[in-house]
Formats: sequence, structure tokens, C-alpha cells
Amino acid sequence: QMVLSEKVNQLMEWASKRSVIRMNGDKFRRLVKAPPRNYSVIVMFTALQPHRQCVVCKQADEEYQILANSWRYSSAFTNKIFFAMVDFDEGSDVFQMLNMNSAPTFINFPAKGKPKRGDTYELQVRGFAAEQLARWVADRTDVNIRVIRPPNYAGPLMLGLLLAVIGGLVYLRGSNLDFLYNKTGWAFAALCFVLAMTSGQMWNHIRGPPYAHKNPHTGQVNYIHGSSQAQFVAETHIVLLFNGGVTLGMVLLHEAATSDMDVGKRKIMCIAGIGLVVVFFSWLLSVFKSKYHGYPY
Repeated sequence: QMVLSEKVNQLMEWASKRSVIRMNGDKFRRLVKAPPRNYSVIVMFTALQPHRQCVVCKQADEEYQILANSWRYSSAFTNKIFFAMVDFDEGSDVFQMLNMNSAPTFINFPAKGKPKRGDTYELQVRGFAAEQLARWVADRTDVNIRVIRPPNYAGPLMLGLLLAVIGGLVYLRGSNLDFLYNKTGWAFAALCFVLAMTSGQMWNHIRGPPYAHKNPHTGQVNYIHGSSQAQFVAETHIVLLFNGGVTLGMVLLHEAATSDMDVGKRKIMCIAGIGLVVVFFSWLLSVFKSKYHGYPY
């Protein structure tokens, strides 16, 4: 067995070169499982090889790297905690030893004793955003990590492009700015914003959930999360589509009742509107029922 000082020195040497230490079965057993140990190890169990086709693993790995780099290059850097990774193709024996059949999975191996229930990160509920992982790490190890993300210039570029387009329209229209008072345009923009928010886009931005979930045993892909406390990104797009269909049906019904078109066209609009509302609202209720298993209470 390696003595404690040798273990710590070895881990510190590896951490100084790479924030996330890649481990195989031998390294995991010597440095994580075997005593003595006075440090915690956060381990991400994953499957990053292309033939595994684990899209969520790649997304989670990016956030995990951000978290580990934030720890490595800040005042939070300490030898009381380390970040490691076990890839299935490099340490399948570790997966078997821990009876693990899904990836990605985050587990905290505390300095003393075995991992408890709270030491396994609730990925499906909390998502894999680096900020959420940092809160969980602080809760389990008392090590507070301030997440520092690399600069992203996409936001400023998009804002600059939007301002350029608006400025170009104002310049081309000259003194004729009646288009700014177009109620239909403003209503459409407001409607898009409302649909995006009611479908859960802000929740996705805060929590960073996976796009979908693939069952490792059956290969079945789930786009709707089975819990009312979480959702997938794909689920957001589905709900957005259903809400949009209901809204379009209501708009058609309104136009059928108030427009000056001939009766035949208004009847067609009315039938189409009713059909859209019935179909898409029924699908929306089916999604609601799948998440709230006590429905209709």
C-alpha cells in the first residue's frame, strides 16, 4: 500500500498538470478506494469514446472540466479534494465493482468512510451545469469553488448584430418610422418571448439539464422526464411546439369571429382553429399526466 503522503504527493503532481485526473481500475483502487485517505475525490464515471454515442457524457464533461479548472486556478485549490474521471473503456472493472450501469454519474468519495446516499449527485434533478456541481461539492466537502467560465463572445456578437440590423432598418426607412408602431410585429415578438419562457427555457439556462436520456440497457431514448421536478431540453422544445399549436388555434378562432372575410373562409379558419386547439392541448395534457402521476388528483 502507498502511504498517505505518497498518495497526496502523487495526486498533487497529477492535478498540477491536469485538473481532472484520468484513472483506470488500478489507480482508482489505490488512490480512491484503499485507505489511508484524508482527502475527498470527486469522480465522474463516464463513457466518452465515440462508439458509445453518449452525447450527454460529452456535455457533462465540458461542465466538469470548467468546475475542475475553476478549482485548480483559484484560491480554492487545496490537497483536501481532487477531481478525477473514470471512462468505461479504461476502467470497466470499476463500473462492475460499484454495480454502476449508467453514465455520466458523479460520486464523492469522502475522506473518511464510504460514500453515503447524498454523495451521489442527482444529475436528472439538478442538471450538470458547473455551478450546480459546485454547490453540491461545497455541500459535501466544505470546499467552495467559484466557477469561472472561459469568455464567450457569442452574446456580444449577437447583440452587435441585432443593433446593426435595427440601425440599418432605421437608416433605410429614413423619416418613415411607422413600422415601429406595427402592433402585429410587437405582438409576435411578445408571443415568442412568452412561449419560450412558459416552455421552460429559463429553467434550462439555470439548471443545464441533458437534452434527453438514453436507457443503457434497452437503448430507448426518453425525451420527457418522468418527474415533475425536472425536465429535458427536448421536453422544452416539445412543450414549446404544443403551446404554439394551441396559440395558433386560438388566433385562428379569433380571426374567424372578427374578420371581414367571406363566410366560407371563416368556417375553414374556425374548423382549423378548433382542430389545432383540441389536438395540441390533448397532447399537452398527456405530457402533464406523464409527469404528475396522480393526475387528475
